[in-house]
Amino acid sequence: RDWVVWANAPDRFEAGTPAIINIIAFAKALRLIRQYGSGVFRDIAAGELTATGILYHDELEGYSGPELLGKLRESMIGLDVMVPTEEGARRYINLDNGASTPTFKPVWNAVCQAGRQPVKVQQDIIREVRSLCAGILGAPAADYDVVFNSNTTEAINLAAESLHRQCGQDDEPVILITILEHNSNDLPWRTVPGSSLIRLQADAEGFLDLKELETLLCAYNRVGQYGKKRIRLVAVSGASNVLGVFNDLPEISRIVHQYEACLLVDAAQMVAHRRINMEKWGIDYLAFSAHKAYAPFGTGVLVARKGLLDFSPAEIEPIKASGEENVWGIAALGKALVLLQRAGLERICEEEQALTARTLRGMAQIRGLTIFGIKNPDSPGFAQKGGVIVFNVKGAMANVVAKELAMRGIGVRYGCHCAHLLVKSLVKISPTLERFQGMFVTLFPKLRLPGLTRVSLGIGNNTEDIDTLIRVLGNIARQPRSPVPADRSPEHEVSPGMTRANVRKQMNDFVLAASQRVYGLH
Repeated sequence: RDWVVWANAPDRFEAGTPAIINIIAFAKALRLIRQYGSGVFRDIAAGELTATGILYHDELEGYSGPELLGKLRESMIGLDVMVPTEEGARRYINLDNGASTPTFKPVWNAVCQAGRQPVKVQQDIIREVRSLCAGILGAPAADYDVVFNSNTTEAINLAAESLHRQCGQDDEPVILITILEHNSNDLPWRTVPGSSLIRLQADAEGFLDLKELETLLCAYNRVGQYGKKRIRLVAVSGASNVLGVFNDLPEISRIVHQYEACLLVDAAQMVAHRRINMEKWGIDYLAFSAHKAYAPFGTGVLVARKGLLDFSPAEIEPIKASGEENVWGIAALGKALVLLQRAGLERICEEEQALTARTLRGMAQIRGLTIFGIKNPDSPGFAQKGGVIVFNVKGAMANVVAKELAMRGIGVRYGCHCAHLLVKSLVKISPTLERFQGMFVTLFPKLRLPGLTRVSLGIGNNTEDIDTLIRVLGNIARQPRSPVPADRSPEHEVSPGMTRANVRKQMNDFVLAASQRVYGLH
């Protein structure tokens, strides 16, 4: 708790991954205004389009299924970016899709078109995307509310604020979450006034113990073993952003509702990978972020069963209006969902599982590399495994592994992945050690703590990416682990006439040049 910065609800906690594209656009706009005056964006000529035209029609509308999936890969922005590496200029390999996904040209075109339409057309877009979300998520408009916001974190904060208002005087509400949760589905529940929090554990592969779930619900809600305490809400991730396991939501929902509790699902890691049916499965609340579904323009969604959001009309209208101001982000989400549906989530799942199996088999051959969670594609649970894999390399900190991969043009994520309790459990950090670490980080802010390296797959990845990853990881695992290994010395030649220091300079120059292209006025 002492690592949390507190503010006021409903935006009490960190906003998750920032809408970086929106931030860049805002900075760019300020520079243009300073250079050309405040009228620079007025009266931009644009043909008036319809919401239907923007969301459903594009240069790829003649394609569907596997053929469309191939075309989407070709249209992915940034897919063919060449970056400096130790092996010379190489195509950048993005294996960090779990954090934020790139986008496709048709989605970017929809953003540009939506932002230049009159208010009436923009309102039509918002209504149509709300209807799209309801249809795709199996949440009929007659039974569910769809609220646009900034991301999953804000959506769950809204649900937490609403739950607080529903807490009555007759009992003491309890919120049940799991060890798997991202901070977005953990921190907001810790301080709901008058409530308490309990956590459900997971096995070594990342699967929840549903018998324990039922035992807890029965003890609290039926037997009354804990006095007036009653579990009012069970909040679970649709898929873990660390272990990549998809939870059995229909069965969890059956158990939860049998004992008169509500179910909230953090679907941030699920919407772009598996089908969801809220009505059929009995999900009461669902939250997700567009930037993890190939629409990184700052939009999130909260879907809630009607009657569960306890806000007055005067309160809910500003909440809705705030999210709906980002019409270009909403248009991007709608367009991305349309494309994903046309390509087929089943096909996407099939291809991602094939790449995941290839990655696991390759990693299993690397001495000193340890995979956490499901390790074997032949495991009975592999059918519920997504394209997220965490691992460590013996003798190398996670940040070192990530940096070594970056030097070869491969982007991954390292650390605790905003799921600190789970990662600390996986790497065996005791509460005593955790307290010691907290003190040490205060004294030495630049210190890197233990964590895990994460690979997360997306539509833009292929077998060549995986084979390159395995080859590079094998080389990293074989490196000697002395204080300053020769091959990691800045003066060490990594290719004829090229040292690591040269490569780092080229990488820094590349970043600087990219920044200047983005923020320049020409």
